[in-house]
Order: sequence, then structure tokens, then C-alpha cells
Amino acid sequence: MTATVIAKRMASALKSTAFWQATTAVVAVLLVASFFVGDYSNTFSKKLPDEVVAGNTIAFINQYLLQGAEAQLNSIDEVYGLIELNMTISGTKYQSYVTKDGKLLFPSVINTAVTKALADAAAKAPSQGTATGIPKSSKPTVELFVMAYCPYGTQMEKGMLPVLDTLGDKIDFQLKFVNYAMHGQKEMNEQMWQYCIEKDNPDQLTDYLYCFLKAGDREGCLTEVGLDRASLETCVNETDESFSITADYEDKSTWMGNYPHFGIHDAENVKYGVRGSPTLVVNGQAVGTARDPASLLATVCSAFNEAPEECNSSLSSATPSPGFGLDETTTASNTAACS
Repeated sequence: MTATVIAKRMASALKSTAFWQATTAVVAVLLVASFFVGDYSNTFSKKLPDEVVAGNTIAFINQYLLQGAEAQLNSIDEVYGLIELNMTISGTKYQSYVTKDGKLLFPSVINTAVTKALADAAAKAPSQGTATGIPKSSKPTVELFVMAYCPYGTQMEKGMLPVLDTLGDKIDFQLKFVNYAMHGQKEMNEQMWQYCIEKDNPDQLTDYLYCFLKAGDREGCLTEVGLDRASLETCVNETDESFSITADYEDKSTWMGNYPHFGIHDAENVKYGVRGSPTLVVNGQAVGTARDPASLLATVCSAFNEAPEECNSSLSSATPSPGFGLDETTTASNTAACS
């Protein structure tokens, strides 16, 4: 098959932002032939600055690969001898790579080490259970894995808070975090603060979450809840250093695909095969459940050897809205996730 034929077929297949998002490194290898289309072959035969190559590549993407959308270049960087293109397409951020001569474009790459680790963990992890298959105990352990700015993680948190109020210390609740962050450095910072609040002021965690889930105002919530900011900041700095949070953010070789690694609960993520936010684990069993308070109460209460009286409480069956805002309820999806 000639390069021209490959180019035509790939250009036709790639004319959608959805395909761009789903493109793998294998498809990217086939895409290299498309760079010999039209006038671009002459441009790329010259030695040009990285900024010029990046601009030409964005022009190529818009002309040949996208239809009904436009890629906008945000910044460039050098990674493994390639030019990294940080771009936005239809409001979504993407990272792609092009060789310095502009001849080879890689819409996405696969981090082989991270992919293998995730696949091995998933193969070893217990299968996701249901409320009827949860192991029982006298004091259930409830672990909720979220990303602090994932709208579906906050949705599950809002559904869980009334359950925590109802069951109190009859369960062992632990807020944990997915081991990659999809919402930038602000998410990583907020998760360190929440980790430290749970570690040093566990009795005030739910108060903080009730406040934070209103509008995501950390500074206002620290004051409202009466938390010692200086003490927590010390904990955050120690946590950052201990788990290499900022170091991993700055070292893209540690990233999990397009997202920075967040390693505080790495071992638990691997143990349970956590693949996104939210993930609920009860007594060591990953479970699927609706996100309204009534359903979550029923799920957690099914894990008791003998359910306490509090399990008969009547909680709302309205599904909380994704994102911030405690007062809103909706028929929003119970299955959407950040993954």
C-alpha cells in the first residue's frame, strides 16, 4: 500500500475530535505518511525553529485531520527529543508530539511502563461487586476514591455525607484519591490538603467537605470549619515531599498517559484496581451503587453482620448533581466517571 493511499484513508478516518482523543500509538505510526500531503513536504524539508514546526503542525491538523473543530496551540515543550504540543480542541486539552523536522506526528503516546502496571493491577484486582455480594463485618470499612475536582467524584461525596452523618463511628470511613489527577495541579494541591485534614483532624473532615462541596473554596472553608491553617500547611509540605507530588507533576516521565501521577494511595489503587473517580470499596470489595444517600446507606448497611438501628433511617433518594453545589439535585447519571 502506498504512502498516498495510507494518507487518504487516515485523513478520512481522523476527521473527528472523538477519534483524535481515542487515537493510540499504533494508529499514530500509520499517520506519518499523511505528512507528505500537499505543500507541507516542502516546509518540513527545511531546518526550522520548534515554534515554527509547532505552528505548521497545528495548521496541518486543522486542514487535514479535523472537521467542524479547530485545534489551538497553548504551549510547546521538548520531551524525549520530540516537540510536545499542548493544544485545545473543542474545549478539551490534548498532548501530541511531532519530530523536530516536522515529518512525523504522534497524536498520542502510550507510556509502556504505566500501561503494563495498570493492566497487571486490573488482572489481579477483585471483580466489582454489588450490594448483595459485599463481605460482612461488625464495623464495615468504607473507602471512597475520588479526584477532588471530578464532578462525578464530588457527586458521590455529596451522596455519601448524609450516610456518614447517619452511621457515625459505626463504620470506618476513609476518603482516598485516585492515583492520577485529571484536573491539573490545583486538584493535586487540594487533595493534599484533604489528606492532611483527614490525617490530623479526622473529626472535622465531613464539616470541611460540606463546605468545600458548596463552591470549592478551600480558604473560606478552612476558616469556616476552624482548622489550623499553619499546622495543616506543614503537613501538606511534608506530604508533598514524602510522596513526591510536585516532583511527579514536573517529571512527565512519571505521568500516567496525559495525567500526572498522584501517589498517596498508590498501593490501594493497585490493590483494588481503581480505574477512575468515583470508586467505592466496602470491606475490601469494589462495588457498584447509585449515588443518592438512600442507595449508599443501603449499600453500606448491607456490609454489617447485624445492621444497626441507624440503617432504618430515611435518607433522600434524589441523585446529587455533579460538580459543586449542595442544594441541587437532579436525575444525573449514576455511572459517569472521570477515568
